[in-house]
Amino acid sequence: MFARLFTDSGLSLDRLRALVEVGAAGNIARAAEGDPIRQSQFSRQIKELEDFFQTKLVERHGKGIRLTPGGRELARISRFFLMGLSNFRRGCLAEEQIFRIGAGATFVDRFLLPLLAQPSRGSGPRYALETVDHIEIERRLHDLTLDFGIVTATAVSRPLRLEELARWRLRLWIPKLLCRDESQARQALRDKLLPFVWPAHELALSDLGVFKGREPRLVCASFIEAKAALERGGVASFLPEFLAPEQAADQFVCLSTKGAEGALYRYHLAWNPRLLRLNPHATRQRDFLLASLAQGT
Repeated sequence: MFARLFTDSGLSLDRLRALVEVGAAGNIARAAEGDPIRQSQFSRQIKELEDFFQTKLVERHGKGIRLTPGGRELARISRFFLMGLSNFRRGCLAEEQIFRIGAGATFVDRFLLPLLAQPSRGSGPRYALETVDHIEIERRLHDLTLDFGIVTATAVSRPLRLEELARWRLRLWIPKLLCRDESQARQALRDKLLPFVWPAHELALSDLGVFKGREPRLVCASFIEAKAALERGGVASFLPEFLAPEQAADQFVCLSTKGAEGALYRYHLAWNPRLLRLNPHATRQRDFLLASLAQGT
């Protein structure tokens, strides 16, 4: 069945690993981390794979090199194969596993860190948390360079799977330094005079309702940063309910608007079902995360 794979030279685990690393990094230079010797080695190993398979695996892209569609497919196949071998070896040696989880900064800070840093989690698998946006999470779940991701989108591309963890309403908070009461706040909104902060990595500007089509006074990455800006008193902000500012009644107006009323902010756990086939322990981790992170509305 596999005789033709071993008739010619050029196929090896090292060469396949080089292709996988280049695919994960996006190009040869980044995979080599600026080391010209490693860059030359990666180029040679990929050229040997091209000779073996008799197809182009990389192509020029600007000043660098990226994988061709054939290269991406071979990298995907190789990654599954290498992950299977790695998981089998860890099982034979009874080694601890590391599960990589990608999420936005707010979810990492408010939910993942409190859960995974508990004293009761001192034994068992280890975790590596990465702050990444939805697009990067989806790409890396496909590549299996992330095991699980927390996303706010309600759909992901196949074969990825989603399950809702929690949902909260979005509320518009306005510092009383800007508007002393609800009537003044509504007038400022109508006149488009209300400055606001936009957490760009966690909320689409088009989802801000009353601010749609307007430019923010301040752009930041996360809801946590938006809350910090709000508490300075100079900008308004939409926040999910679990991030309501302290001393809200004394210092802020909470405004009910068409842009906030009924608006739900959802978190979903996303994973690649291929991971569960390659690593049976991942199913237990998925179920643990679903059960532990689930919250009411």
